[in-house]
Amino acid sequence: MADKQIIYGLHSVQALLEKDPASVSMLWVDAGRHDKRIQTILGLAKQASISNHKVSREELDRLCGHTQHQGVAAESSAGGVWDEEQLYARLDELTEAPFLLILDGVTDPHNLGACLRSADGAGVHAVITPKDNACGLNGTVRKVASGAAESVPFVQVTNLARTLKNLKQRGIWLVGTTGNADQDLFQQDLTGPLGMVMGAEGQGMRRQTAELCDFLVSLPMQGQVSSLNVSVSTGICLYEALRQRR
Repeated sequence: MADKQIIYGLHSVQALLEKDPASVSMLWVDAGRHDKRIQTILGLAKQASISNHKVSREELDRLCGHTQHQGVAAESSAGGVWDEEQLYARLDELTEAPFLLILDGVTDPHNLGACLRSADGAGVHAVITPKDNACGLNGTVRKVASGAAESVPFVQVTNLARTLKNLKQRGIWLVGTTGNADQDLFQQDLTGPLGMVMGAEGQGMRRQTAELCDFLVSLPMQGQVSSLNVSVSTGICLYEALRQRR
């Protein structure tokens, strides 16, 4: 059975109640909130026969580790994590060209949450990360993702290099991002079966990951800074791919 975790934030809790209410065992809401968003969440909990507790903001602060919980939290056993076999089954079901986001060791939960949110907006079919030395799905990721953690398949793999090789064998082209690539993002064809590969904070892609990419591209930088935050870069890359694919 999946370990229970505390999910907090209006978007993430509502998305969880809409998509996987069976995983929710308890709901806490700020006793001082009576607005429409809270009433919607309480209504979803009632439909699923989930008990809820009206508590003080201070109690919610303690429960959620003094994060920005927006007045609501839920105890959930939702894992939300897929394995490779589930990923390949998903790819086999697609009736359109696969569009994947591959994150090579993103460790900051705020960055991962923002990447998931961009992936959802751009229509990505799955987000793939390694199990080791990378952030997993936790309360902060779900809060920042604003519901995207419940809508975009999140795949953790034991051996990222092996997974990349398997994707290539399935006809998926891998486009990696690096600051020293000769070609920039906007020159690259991003239509067709695509895996967009982004590196980790600071160090970027690992050498082996870069070597497995079919193409390497950079983001043109016109100012004084040399690089962008990984979640910002991810949003730019995914939406350029979306623009071309439309």
